[in-house]
Amino acid sequence: MPAASSHAISDNSFDAAARDAVYEAIFTRRDVRSHFLPETIDDSVLARLLLAAHHAPSVGYMQPWNFIVIRDARRREQIRDLFLDARRQEAENIEGDRQALYRKLKLEGICESPLNLCITCDRSRSKNSPLGRWHNPEMDLYSTVCAVQNFWLAARAEGIGVGWVSILDSDALKCLLGIPGHVVPVAYLCVGRVSEFAPRPDLETHGWGKRLPLPDLIMSEIFGGTGEQRLKRAVNATQFSAAAVNRPEI
Repeated sequence: MPAASSHAISDNSFDAAARDAVYEAIFTRRDVRSHFLPETIDDSVLARLLLAAHHAPSVGYMQPWNFIVIRDARRREQIRDLFLDARRQEAENIEGDRQALYRKLKLEGICESPLNLCITCDRSRSKNSPLGRWHNPEMDLYSTVCAVQNFWLAARAEGIGVGWVSILDSDALKCLLGIPGHVVPVAYLCVGRVSEFAPRPDLETHGWGKRLPLPDLIMSEIFGGTGEQRLKRAVNATQFSAAAVNRPEI
């Protein structure tokens, strides 16, 4: 057997197919509000998604998350009522044509999805270990958001849609789910298989917003610093393969 090259020994990158799969999950992930199918998610699949979430990076290895699985239809109806109340309040603070557009948007699938998941942050879990939190105590919250993203990307790889419902009163949600005072509900997710994943984010499709040009967000050395022109040109020139971005949806 020929000796492996030094490049092969030192190269820890994925092969092309695996690398494309990672980018495909990232670029085709959607905040799903509709197209949920009634079929249940097998526990073995849900276990894989939760395991992916549990392997998220966490500052100080605090692992502050918990996962509340919500299947009961009546409880989900109560949470949808919380959403409707919160949405009415939010709509009142949006002006003009934007309010009319807001009222037309589909912003949740709480009862349509076969299960909901509330990912929480237990802020007492590492109270005796200030590693990484002494100057930045909010890092436990940020770590929990990383768990949400891991769950979301793994779900996309499994053909499962996830929608983050942020229009909820946190205190009312905590009361309904029996969440203790020191625990923060970070993400309320609608989870289920879907008939399709939209080719573009819903809010972009409906004209609420559009993706900002990445070169405009890259700064050099200090906030607002100009430069990095070669990097910006590379960003503009980067094209991901059709297999990674434009594969027919599941």
